[in-house]
Amino acid sequence: MNINPTYWFVRNPFGAMAIVFALTVSTDLTPIAHGQQTATASSSIKSTDWPWWRGPSGDGIAPAGQQPPTKWSETENVLWRAAVPGRGHGSATVLGDQVFLATADESRDGQFVLCFDRNSGNQVWETAVHQGGLKHQGKRKPNEKASLASSTVATNGQLLYINFLNDGAVWTSALSRAGDIVWQKKISDYVIHQGYGSSPTVYQDLVIVAADNKSGGAVVALDQTTGTEVWRRGRPTTPNYPSPVVLMAAGREQLIMTGCNLVTSLDPASGKELWEIEGATTECVTSTVTDGKHVFTTGGFPKNHIAAVAADGSGTTTWEVNTRAYVPSLLIKDQHLFAVLDAGVATCMRCDTGEEVWKARLGGTFSSSPVMVNDLIYATNEDGETFIFRARTDKFELVAKNQLGESVFATPAICGNQIFTRVAHHKDGQRNEYLYCLAKE
Repeated sequence: MNINPTYWFVRNPFGAMAIVFALTVSTDLTPIAHGQQTATASSSIKSTDWPWWRGPSGDGIAPAGQQPPTKWSETENVLWRAAVPGRGHGSATVLGDQVFLATADESRDGQFVLCFDRNSGNQVWETAVHQGGLKHQGKRKPNEKASLASSTVATNGQLLYINFLNDGAVWTSALSRAGDIVWQKKISDYVIHQGYGSSPTVYQDLVIVAADNKSGGAVVALDQTTGTEVWRRGRPTTPNYPSPVVLMAAGREQLIMTGCNLVTSLDPASGKELWEIEGATTECVTSTVTDGKHVFTTGGFPKNHIAAVAADGSGTTTWEVNTRAYVPSLLIKDQHLFAVLDAGVATCMRCDTGEEVWKARLGGTFSSSPVMVNDLIYATNEDGETFIFRARTDKFELVAKNQLGESVFATPAICGNQIFTRVAHHKDGQRNEYLYCLAKE
C-alpha cells in the first residue's frame, strides 16, 4: 500500500456552512431543544437524513414525527435489498437520495465506501479507500466479532469522512459525494487488541477522530476541507474503542472521551483540557450521553459499570452501579436512562440516582445500539431479532418483535419513515451481507 500521510485530489473542495443543534425535528436542522448532544451540519442536511453515527443528535434519538414500520420480514415492508460485498459493522449514513456504507472485502484486499440510491437500492458508486493493508499484523488476533469496517461514515452535507484501520495504522479519509478521494490523513499507529470501530465526529469546521490503543493513540481534530491537523491530544497506552462525542453539558460544549481509566472533557474547538478525572474503566465502547448535568459512562473490562459523572468538572461521581453495558450505547428520555445490556436485558434507570425502575429480558446477545423513534425503542440482537418496546418510565411494554437475517452487529439508521439496517444471511455455509431499506408498504 503506497499512501502519503496527507494528500488530496480535489475536484471541488467545499467548506462547511455550520450550525449547532441539539435534536432536529424541522426540515433544515435549525436548533431545537431536546437532548444535550451537539453537532455541526451543513444547511443541506435535512431531518430526513442520518448524517453520522447515532443520528442527527448523536444520541441514538431519531427525528420525531416519523412513522417507520414496526413489522417486517424478508418480504414484508421491504422497499429494497442491496448486496454488500465483504463485511463491516458500520451503520448506513443517509443524505438526500444517497446512502453510504463502509465495508472491507478481504477477497479483493480492500476497504471501500459504497453509495446506494435511496429510492431503488441500486449501487451508484464504489470507492477503494485503501487497496491492500488488510493482512493482520501483530501478536494478538482481533476479536472474532470485529470487522475491518466498523466505523460509520460522517458527512457535513458536502464531504464524507470515514476511519479505517489499515496496515497497522488508523487513517481518516474525506470523499466527495461523487466518490472521489479528497484527502487522507494518518492519525496514529495502532496495535490491535480487540479491533477498531471509532467513528468520526463533525464539529464546526473540524472532523474529530480517536485512535486509542496500546501503542499510545490520540484524539485529533482535522480541517474538514483540507485534512490539515488543527489540534492533537495524546492518549494513554491502553486499548479503548469509543467514538468522540460533543455534548452540551454544564452550560458548555464538551468533547467527552471515556475509557483508558479516565473520563476526559476537552474543548472541541481547541483540544484544551476542560477537566479529567480517574473513572470509567480501561476498555469502553459506547458513545456517551448526557442529561445536561452528568455524563454517563459505561464499560465492560475490567470493570462492568454504568456511572453518572458530574459534567461541571468537580470530579464527583454521583452514582455507579455494577451493570454490564459494554457495547450498546445508552438512550436518555424524560430524565431516565434506557439501556440494552450485552446479555439481552433491557433496563430503565433514573438519571439522578441510578435507581432501576424496571428490567426485562429480551433474549440473545447485543452489539448494535438501540435507536429511539418518538416513544419507541428499536433494539436488534446479534441473531437478527429486533425488539420494539416503549420508552416508558413505569414498566416494560413490548410492542413488536421481528426477525431479519441471522447476524447483525450494525446499528440501524431510522429517518424519513425508513429503516436502513445492515444484516447478514447465511446460506450454503456462506455469510453474505445486505443492506435493507424497510418502509411501510
